[in-house]
Amino acid sequence: MANSTSANLKLTVQATGENSGTWGQITNTNLLILEQAIGGYDAVGITAAATLTFSNGILSNGKNQVLKLTGTISGNKNVVIPDGIEKTYLVENATTGAHTVTFKTSSGTGATWATTDKGFKILYSDGTNVVDITADLGDITTGAISSGEITATGHVLPGATDTYDLGSVSAVWRNIYTGDLHLSNKFKEKGNIVDGTKGNWTLQEGQDDIFMINNISGEKFKIKLDKI
Repeated sequence: MANSTSANLKLTVQATGENSGTWGQITNTNLLILEQAIGGYDAVGITAAATLTFSNGILSNGKNQVLKLTGTISGNKNVVIPDGIEKTYLVENATTGAHTVTFKTSSGTGATWATTDKGFKILYSDGTNVVDITADLGDITTGAISSGEITATGHVLPGATDTYDLGSVSAVWRNIYTGDLHLSNKFKEKGNIVDGTKGNWTLQEGQDDIFMINNISGEKFKIKLDKI
């Protein structure tokens, strides 16, 4: 029985009794191809439309796990992998020029970077189409994230001062658990709606009282509490 070739990475599948004297060389090449697929990187120029290669039994650019698409493009470009290939990719669009780039199979659909999108995508080919996993993860920088619970091991900061809300009129937080409460409207264009001034206060808890500290004047106040 003769050697055969695997469907996706085009490894040489050696038949029993074949390749006398070259078995080790073929095995080593197969291992290098596997290394490409697991952690290989290649920069691929796409100044013209590019078709990634999957040659039988040898290293090929389409077998790499990580691809960086480069070059100055003067029009919309396609990066094509053959039909029938099942594989995952991490791809960076590092081209210059305001044109789309689409990573797709020969006959199917794919994932498209917009004209000004020079970012990263996590992709997989199911053998028919290329699917953009990144599109279903949400935009961590500017979009909405849905999660059952978020645990932060560091600070959680807004992207801009005095710009975003925690909750809304129609979607309020049930309870807020916090230590000292710091209140300041110094970044607002206008002061409060009562006397128009701006302030900076800290609310702190005592054993029997609640205190307000004026961080501008340094004065300290105790909030009057009526027991019920």
